[in-house]
Amino acid sequence: MNEIKMVDLEGQYHKISTEIDKAIKDIIHTSTFINGEPVRKLQDKLAAYVGVKHAIACANCTDALTLSLMALGLKPGDEVITTNFTFIATVEAIALLRLTPVIVDVDPHTFTIDITEIENHITPRTKAIMPVHLFGQGARISEIMEIAKEYNLYVIEDNAQSLGADYRMKRGQKKKLGSFGHISCTSFFPSKNLGCFGDGGAMFTDDDELAEKLTMLANHGSYQKYFHEEIGINSRLDTIQAAVLLEKLKYLDEYNCTRAACAEYYDSKLRDIDWIEIPFRNPESTHVFNQYTLKFKNGISNAKVQNYLKSKNIPSMIYYPLPMHMQKAFKPYVSATKKYPVSEELMMQVLSLPMHTELTKDQMDAVVDALLSYTE
Repeated sequence: MNEIKMVDLEGQYHKISTEIDKAIKDIIHTSTFINGEPVRKLQDKLAAYVGVKHAIACANCTDALTLSLMALGLKPGDEVITTNFTFIATVEAIALLRLTPVIVDVDPHTFTIDITEIENHITPRTKAIMPVHLFGQGARISEIMEIAKEYNLYVIEDNAQSLGADYRMKRGQKKKLGSFGHISCTSFFPSKNLGCFGDGGAMFTDDDELAEKLTMLANHGSYQKYFHEEIGINSRLDTIQAAVLLEKLKYLDEYNCTRAACAEYYDSKLRDIDWIEIPFRNPESTHVFNQYTLKFKNGISNAKVQNYLKSKNIPSMIYYPLPMHMQKAFKPYVSATKKYPVSEELMMQVLSLPMHTELTKDQMDAVVDALLSYTE
């Protein structure tokens, strides 16, 4: 049995190495390293895949979130409601622009933003909601959009972890996550379901004016070279990364199905263990399993289980060991009296197992066997 990895990027590459190598060599031969034709092609194919009019590639998802807030014209002091249980970039982008992140607790099952908490925190200064589709499945985005409409708020979807997942509407029709908000953002970090060979990201919108503004802001605030309308940033997706993503996009649905099959196998082995809660499936959303995340019961410590698995050469990750309200960087934005009971439980309960397209049955059995041999 080969070494078990959290993510096996090398194994995935070998399966399509001929296509990837040719795509990279073509860029080297043409030397169109910046804003080459593959960037435009990727944007067109991504927009079609997600089901929106526009996709704008950029350097990474943090930039995508920041540019989205800039494009909406939010001003310092404006409030953006977001989730406490996420990667720092979500809240960081808000704070970087001197906006006020309003951090709220999450649902104990999906770990996504608690929609009742959203309504409880809307004030006259609230201008936007930034939900995160976490670990591969959606937040309750239909209801979030209804709240936003009622209060005249923008919605920016952080879809860094769930590209390709479908969301079921009330009348039964499906839409891709990332096609609901005024703007949505995704990441092409190598470990993502659609990952490039470095950093990368993209923004999605159906709004023509927003698409034009996002493109301008990501290009130093310029529509025309050397003429600058606003203060922007330099956030480009390299042509080589676009070429890699074009090849891998062909396989994204296959990759997502493989991850779902691996998750089902884990489920079948773990669902009857009294101290383990397998990943909850939001019935409104498919799950593409960027992470396969267990929740431990009966006081079992995720840190202790992680250390035990490490002793058995089984990798695992705790996403996230410290929620946003406990991060030193965000203390100015959090009231000392504000409680986040769900997040504070999850930080001690959740553990993500190896999950990628190259997992074998033998490897998953080894992970499961190690888990089942754990005792406190």
